[in-house]
Amino acid sequence: MRKQTGSVLGEPMTVDVFGEVGAQAQPDVRAQARARTESRPEDAGPGAGALVSGVQAAGELGLSRTEFARALQLGIVRPGPPAPGGAARYARAELERVRAAEALAGGGWQEALRERVATVAGAEAAAVVLGVGPSRFTRLARCGHLVPVGYRINRYRAVVWLYLTAELREFAAREPAMLRGTAPPADRALMAAKADLRPRMWRGRHVGLLLRRAADPWERAAVLASVLPEEEVRQAVPDPGERIVLAALAPPPPYGHPQVPAAAAVALPLLKAGPPEEVHWYRTSLDFALSGARGQSKSTGERGPI
Repeated sequence: MRKQTGSVLGEPMTVDVFGEVGAQAQPDVRAQARARTESRPEDAGPGAGALVSGVQAAGELGLSRTEFARALQLGIVRPGPPAPGGAARYARAELERVRAAEALAGGGWQEALRERVATVAGAEAAAVVLGVGPSRFTRLARCGHLVPVGYRINRYRAVVWLYLTAELREFAAREPAMLRGTAPPADRALMAAKADLRPRMWRGRHVGLLLRRAADPWERAAVLASVLPEEEVRQAVPDPGERIVLAALAPPPPYGHPQVPAAAAVALPLLKAGPPEEVHWYRTSLDFALSGARGQSKSTGERGPI
């Protein structure tokens, strides 16, 4: 599975979370900024001394590549320090922690882990899990009651949203009234306006997961900058040197983002904030994150992460 590293300046690099790094080299300043971030000892996690590749880690947890990637996305599994070449590695102690945590839930730990990362694709499959018709599910999702965990682009170049099966079941148990009867007034107003909150809700979830893993102020700023239109980033970050640092630390597109150009063109708008109020929220958050990042740089005398 390859991930393509996003860049404010638009120069990609591919990274394989299962153990390979490749393709296009970044300018030295980007590599140095990312290396400083990835080599911090406090980020190594528990038991970083014994490290295994992503393929081996997935196998030891009994997960497929897709399931393992989802576990990483959700923070269920935490990566260890990368190999010297940048390839992803995982601490055996971390794998033991995951197994122990799932075992506490009762039953088989592998089954429990798979259930946490299981997804369904599209309205029809998700509606079956909820026990409703596809049209009702679509309304619930478009109105923001159900948040996608990912997406893929089908052969017709349409976005197919993915949902965590466990979350759908939890919603059905928590909100049985939403599964029957007429839509509430707020939903009717949104549907009349042809609103679709799925892209925005997914972006909020995705950014939130990335921010949880960002330990450095510059990393947090890079996450927020990555979701803003380029003009907003230039206004918020007039210093070209700072923009290079943010580009170096920009997160890769999420798992499932297509590499085929035609499909990637359909998916690309999903990565950027759209509505003005959403852009304003991320811009305000970026300004706040940059204040902390610049304050850190003043205290260390070095621009970029420490």
